[in-house]
Amino acid sequence: METTGGSSESPPDPKKGKSKTPRKAKESVLKQKSPAEFFAENKHIAGFDNPGKCLYTTVRELVENSLDSAESISELPVVEVTIEEIGKSKYNSMIGLVDRERVDEALYDDYETAKAREKRLSKQARAQEIQTKNASLGKKVKEPPVSKGMKGRAEASFYKVTCKDNGRGMPHDDIPNMFGRVLSGTKYGLKQTRGKFGLGAKMALIWSKMSTGLPIEILSSMKGQNYVSFCRLDIDIHRNIPHIHVHEKRDSKVRWHGAEIQVVIEGNWTTYRSKILHYMRQIAVITPYAQFLFKFVSDVPEYVSLSLPKTITDAHNCLHLFGFYLPCCFLCRKNVTIRFARRTDVMPPVPLETKHHPSSVDLLLIKRLITETSKQNLLQFLQHEFVNIPKSYAERLIGEMGPEFSPKMAAKSLTSQQIVRIHQLFRQAKFDDPSGDCLSPAGEYNLRLGIIKELHPDIVATYSGSAQVFEGHPFIVEAGVSVGGKDVKHGLNIFRFANRIPLLFEQGADVVTRTALKRINWSSYKINHTQDKIGVFVSVVSTKIPFKGTGKEYIGDDISEIATAVKSAIQQCCIQLKSKIMKKMQAREQQERKRNLNRYIPDATGAVYDVLKDMAQSHVSKKKRYDDEDAELLKKVSSRLITKETLREKLAQHVEQVDYEMALEYATQSGVSEEPREAMYIQSLEAENKFIDLHSPIFVFRLFQ
Repeated sequence: METTGGSSESPPDPKKGKSKTPRKAKESVLKQKSPAEFFAENKHIAGFDNPGKCLYTTVRELVENSLDSAESISELPVVEVTIEEIGKSKYNSMIGLVDRERVDEALYDDYETAKAREKRLSKQARAQEIQTKNASLGKKVKEPPVSKGMKGRAEASFYKVTCKDNGRGMPHDDIPNMFGRVLSGTKYGLKQTRGKFGLGAKMALIWSKMSTGLPIEILSSMKGQNYVSFCRLDIDIHRNIPHIHVHEKRDSKVRWHGAEIQVVIEGNWTTYRSKILHYMRQIAVITPYAQFLFKFVSDVPEYVSLSLPKTITDAHNCLHLFGFYLPCCFLCRKNVTIRFARRTDVMPPVPLETKHHPSSVDLLLIKRLITETSKQNLLQFLQHEFVNIPKSYAERLIGEMGPEFSPKMAAKSLTSQQIVRIHQLFRQAKFDDPSGDCLSPAGEYNLRLGIIKELHPDIVATYSGSAQVFEGHPFIVEAGVSVGGKDVKHGLNIFRFANRIPLLFEQGADVVTRTALKRINWSSYKINHTQDKIGVFVSVVSTKIPFKGTGKEYIGDDISEIATAVKSAIQQCCIQLKSKIMKKMQAREQQERKRNLNRYIPDATGAVYDVLKDMAQSHVSKKKRYDDEDAELLKKVSSRLITKETLREKLAQHVEQVDYEMALEYATQSGVSEEPREAMYIQSLEAENKFIDLHSPIFVFRLFQ
């Protein structure tokens, strides 16, 4: 039935969708994040990019904290680092979780149907058959491409990292906040520090909470204490406060001072094994006065069923173990123990905290200094809160600021506009450069010993530059260049240090790498940088290291002062090396000349003696007469006072004399006049001995009292 009229409603068209009404935006709510929460979400900033890097960074942070702690009390550092790999079953028992067998296999990511498995195994069997056939025919066996195997993610690996030292220790009541509160510590201030972010072991604790959920354990004791502090805690990330499980004092029968920190984290030893070992080796180079003991302990099986053996040797090993070619992956899980011995007991001085240089401050820092200062007036504030502003110069600065400034005006009464005026004048006025007295470089003596101790080079040269300045911050560049050595690759091997810690990542963009590769003409110093084993060591210390990138793993090439100082330091080492290389070349040429001359002595002796013998016979038979001197010589030949042996000895002496004169003339022409130096090392002394060290670039003279 049809209906007419506009009042009737037509049925809805099913093809048309419902009209979309715009969603109302939710009202934004102001939220805050704690520092711990920020670093947990951005852990890559602190060097915790992936499990392998997390393990490396944890070891690095604990070792550097131990060195700082021991050096702060002028104690020769003894650091023990142990990485213990924990299997899945052991980890589950640590957290109270019972192992459970799989029930629904298809639920898992590595599930594989029977057909897919049969296809994969047959393909692997064919590849193995071809490999075996080629090997039996003597053909070159190519490694097959890595089998994709079954789809699945690798299981997490867990490690217990323990670091023990003989440092200062920590006050009992301060331990929770020192480990459980981010951005709280004792290293903040303007001075040379090893740390990059001031996080230390706190970031390791955050990663432990994120990956394993297990707390950190700390044992600590200070000098003079008859107890040991024990603390087990984790961190409340959202509130940035420590969550204490146990905090107690325990009786101590052994008079020990220092700290022992233990943390369980997820990591990857397989991929970062070389990085961790390189780090330990390089930290031993830059701190030869320290003793390190590194251990890696694992009870994980060496053979894990994952994929086809890559080589015939692996296949034979697999056959020997299991009796058939089981698809397996051969993982290295061998225990490692390395001891890095101490070579010297001469320690660098403790770095001192210094005041800010006027050219390095900004508005925010000036305001903070005004808030924190105890000085009453502007004149005293300028004198005592900054370096290199004496009283007379401070009065001149105040006079230049304008009539609204006076020496007696209260520092805390300065307005924002007046602070901006002070900042502008600081940027435009000239000030004396800050001194490097607050810095603590490793020292040329220690750097040389560290290189010799770990690399055993044939020759080495070191250089320590004077303090220089960039952007108001003092810095010192030390360098060492070695030729030859143990476990050194051919070509340039570059070792970089910043505030006496090794830098292992992002090497290509670093100022040291670019300088060594592009700005040094190695051939002019008699060095073949492609064939010789060259070690280039550069250490930069400063109150502010101009790191680049979020991970702070390299020093930028854009600061001309540092780039120039690095180039100059390497060149000074090369000049020393050239002198030593020329000496070696001179010695080789001298030996070659001597060998060539000595080769002809028997023939020359025989020929000369035969001539003299004939002349003597002629003289005796009066066929030919000779002068008195010649007659006397011929008479000795006739009476056998002069023989072939006598002539041979005289010629050998003459060769020695000529060789010495030629070597002396060569040395004079080439400018090499120094005598060879002997390496001398001072033995370790007992603590009760009193002495004074007199430092020289080449040696340390110890005067006993």
